[in-house]
Amino acid sequence: MGATIDRLNTFLRELMERRHRLPSQMAADLGVSHATVSRWLSGKDTPSPQSCRSLATYACMPVEKVLALAGHLPPPNDSFPAEWPEFREYARGKYADELDDDLILMIESLIDRRRRKNASSP
Repeated sequence: MGATIDRLNTFLRELMERRHRLPSQMAADLGVSHATVSRWLSGKDTPSPQSCRSLATYACMPVEKVLALAGHLPPPNDSFPAEWPEFREYARGKYADELDDDLILMIESLIDRRRRKNASSP
């Protein structure tokens, strides 16, 4: 369970950094209390499935990914080799001036959709 908490914490902190929000501001944006966001960040609580939906919309990413980060779904089974660098790292290195975090997130979402589509195709 510790790895799930770490991944969720990293996701929340990166989301706040990308949107230039404090925990209290993100809480207001999501319609939850500051205490709720504080419990998520400290690992004392995880977002409910409904909160995961709100977080996914807020982060512009697939709800399944946020549900997996919160431990409500198993982690996605990536069909690509583990040694491939994550797109975010690659894009930051290769296109540091051209792509901001919002564009990178949008492209990652498209990549995830393509992976899911390819995985479900016969």
